[in-house]
Amino acid sequence: MEKVVSEAEELPKAIVRRVVKEKLSECSPDYDFNVHKDALLAFSESARIFIHYLSATANNICKESKRQTMNAEDVFKALEEIEFSEFVKPLGASLAEFKKKNAGKKVDQSRKMRRKRRENRGFICRKRNQNQAKETG
Repeated sequence: MEKVVSEAEELPKAIVRRVVKEKLSECSPDYDFNVHKDALLAFSESARIFIHYLSATANNICKESKRQTMNAEDVFKALEEIEFSEFVKPLGASLAEFKKKNAGKKVDQSRKMRRKRRENRGFICRKRNQNQAKETG
């Protein structure tokens, strides 16, 4: 019996293709691989199933800790529980790098938001002053 997957659950085909081709080119840099449509579908479906399995396991770990919000530590523990512990260290390193890279973006975004708020307050004050001038003038 074939299970139909909703579009919302499908992984983007272009991203799956790019990830597969990048990995294959890392393994054999001198060879240009072509990947058949059926193989891409198999990769995509396998990744989707893995994500569901990992997220369900991480969710159980989160619930056992009597929390409602899943965190990265839950995912790391889930990887160990489903016997993919070799992914924990590289994933932790990737997560740390991602946080480090995006820390600067958060600071910049906060500055932009503060600047916008100041500009909006200034605009509101100018409008208020203009309205008061019209009323008195």
